Amino acid sequence: MPRLIPGQHIHIVGIGGFGMSALARVLLQQGYYVSGSDRRLNALTQALEQMGASIYKTEDAQNVMGAEMVLATSAAQSDHVELAMARALNIPVYKRSDVIADMMSGQVSIGVAGTHGKTTTTSMVVHILMETQQNPSYIIGGVLRNTGQNAGVGAGKAFVIEADEYDYMFLGLRPDVAVVTNIEYDHPDFFKTPNDMTRAFNQFVDLLPPDGVLIAGADSPTAAILAQNRLVAGLPVITFGARNPQASWRATNIHIDEDYQTVFEVMREGESLGTVRLQLPGEYNVLNAMAALIVADQQGVPFAEAARALASFQGAGRRFHARGEVGGVLVIDDYAHHPTAIRACLEAAKQRFPTRKLWAVWQPHTYSRTQALWDGYIAAFESADHVLLTDIYAAREDPVPGVSAAELAAAIRHDDVHHTPSLDDAVQYLLQHVEPPAAVLIMSAGDAPLIGVNYLKLRQGKMDGDTAGQAG
Repeated sequence: MPRLIPGQHIHIVGIGGFGMSALARVLLQQGYYVSGSDRRLNALTQALEQMGASIYKTEDAQNVMGAEMVLATSAAQSDHVELAMARALNIPVYKRSDVIADMMSGQVSIGVAGTHGKTTTTSMVVHILMETQQNPSYIIGGVLRNTGQNAGVGAGKAFVIEADEYDYMFLGLRPDVAVVTNIEYDHPDFFKTPNDMTRAFNQFVDLLPPDGVLIAGADSPTAAILAQNRLVAGLPVITFGARNPQASWRATNIHIDEDYQTVFEVMREGESLGTVRLQLPGEYNVLNAMAALIVADQQGVPFAEAARALASFQGAGRRFHARGEVGGVLVIDDYAHHPTAIRACLEAAKQRFPTRKLWAVWQPHTYSRTQALWDGYIAAFESADHVLLTDIYAAREDPVPGVSAAELAAAIRHDDVHHTPSLDDAVQYLLQHVEPPAAVLIMSAGDAPLIGVNYLKLRQGKMDGDTAGQAG
């Protein structure tokens, strides 16, 4: 395993992604010299540059010169020019999972895993610990909207990290507290079967020391089995849920108040701890909050203080993020790309905006996922009034015969489904067909948020033009 020594020059391939940019931010704050490259520079790389990192917008073998270690994103191919040069120069090349435990040494390691909700749950934990002056270190696979950051180094005892199952990243952790929000099959390009994925989560939980605590979502059948197996072994487990009566922490009386806040009561082993209010909609966010409250409790934060902190939690970037409203049409951006997440997000939107027509705009993410979860997708859009699909975001994959957005649109069980090949086509379709009051929910793990940005801009321009015409 690599040995990290402050002052080392570490080069990061794919530094612009959420995970690698977060890693870079922490390394910079811990005293390392960081350089990195990415074909797509963004606000995250700009911030890293301002912190002292050397950022290259082109991939070039010369970029690794002088580096003592290279960290590569999971998306980088083995023949990547910078990785090839590193190997030729005998510069060691590692993944995130190889170095993360060393980066977190000396602090209480809190790893938040799960198919759904891990970014929001991690963000909630970090926000609670910040608001209660616990000063945590953290790495999140998204931006904490309250701070605009996705990582940071604090002087407190806790290091909170989003524990990603993809490429077995979370198996590089040495968690003292492990959260498993839920387990449902995903990443078919990496996990060939559901059992492969479940096995990985079991391995993650097995990394806990004998006194380490598992916090598991009891409403998820697979996560509940994971928890039960650990209980049988006599190891510490805390479960949470809204539907499973066997959960040790339960969310009850979930409702929306007059201010459109999500309100629920928290029961611990049958005893009421109090009421929690969230700015975010949906039962899935209630469950995320329950996990965060348990982590806070384990860190000695009184329930009332944790609940007060959650009331000011604004969310994580691209998680039910309201981008703007023009002329009675609200645009919301969400990362949902799994059938369960799409269904939950649409239900939450319908509940939050009952008087608006709900438009579901979805960009399928990768051919392998679209093919593997096809049956789930065709039944995921019941809560929407209108459905619009763009072409599949391929990421690093090649097209698969018989798997296309057009064919999926034809199969979706809904009365009003349309397919537009490009993002620009989608914008034009929305401009022509959306009538206020409406909520346009754009769901994508790719580049479809551009639909919302451009739609709002063009709709505003159209309204300004109409107003000027009337004034003339």
